[in-house]
Amino acid sequence: MPSDYKFHGWVGLGKDSANGKMVWREFSPKPFKETDIDIKVTHCGICGSDIHTLRSGWGPSLYPVVVGHEIVGTVVRVGSKAEGGFKVGDRVGVGAQSMSCLRPDCDECSNDCENYCQNGQTGTYNGKYRDGSKSYGGYADYWRGPSHFVFKIPDALESDLAAPMLCGGITAFSPLLHHKAGPGKTVAVVGIGGLGHFGIMGAKVLGVDKIVAISRTSSKKADALKMGADDFIATDEDKGWNRKHRKSIDIIVSTVSSPNMPLQQYLQLLRFGGVFVQIGAPEDSLPPINGFQLLGKRCSITGSSIGSPKEIRYMLDLFAEKGVRTWNNNVPMKDANKAIVDMEAGKARYRYVLVNEQHASHL
Repeated sequence: MPSDYKFHGWVGLGKDSANGKMVWREFSPKPFKETDIDIKVTHCGICGSDIHTLRSGWGPSLYPVVVGHEIVGTVVRVGSKAEGGFKVGDRVGVGAQSMSCLRPDCDECSNDCENYCQNGQTGTYNGKYRDGSKSYGGYADYWRGPSHFVFKIPDALESDLAAPMLCGGITAFSPLLHHKAGPGKTVAVVGIGGLGHFGIMGAKVLGVDKIVAISRTSSKKADALKMGADDFIATDEDKGWNRKHRKSIDIIVSTVSSPNMPLQQYLQLLRFGGVFVQIGAPEDSLPPINGFQLLGKRCSITGSSIGSPKEIRYMLDLFAEKGVRTWNNNVPMKDANKAIVDMEAGKARYRYVLVNEQHASHL
């Protein structure tokens, strides 16, 4: 099935591309394999990872790069060995991962934990496949990649709402699933931004007893309560907040990654056996802690990264069933440079979604 289209996208050529200096131009995707799928991109969410990568914040990026890993669009080409039963015209999505080793002897891949594969995995952009070709993301008109990491979008989810769920949504939802958030549990979400708003809504659909939103100021309190939070802590404004809420929370999901975050005080909020889960990906170190904070309550600090294909499918179906709606601002794909600058400035409420207007007009 030959293609009669070319790949164009917003290409980052160096660190200054994060300052709104990406260039729209043609690029060469990975060679098509019969296990691959080509997608005509209609929507692509903007993730903080995009900005970290454009400026080489997590290490040197593989310039030229095309970022974007919250991709929704329609299938335009399907390899003869593709998984999932996809056909041309299907509405599908791609998240932050596009390949792992998938070997049956891999502890992670054989246990539905492909996102933790230690034998080599490929990000949807700024990565390399086993054949040495590069991965390119969704700030583009087309995307190509392995079918194993492509997902059918439920009919009940609009494309612009679904796109940010494919990274931001699952990143916040996966640790809630793993740590068994549900009835009888109290969950706190630190940082009410793109990740945090999914954390609140995810905890809500899982039926936890109480959700506490935590932010530095009360500027987002009204929004957090609308999302489903039952209580709100403003750490810069509420004097003695750590003592007032001591030993009241079972699971804390932290979306922030500042070396100045009050980690010691957050640990004081945990009940016996509680867990602090870090999902915000830092460019620098987390603050030090006193080990007695862990010893005294047998609590733990752990991390969580994106989610497996199995978790993503479950999340999409559950969010569709429960009517979860991303709080997003849609921006034309042509305005991507301005959008990433606005994202870095904290203007998103709470996710930006790039829209390929010529591709999305019929949906």
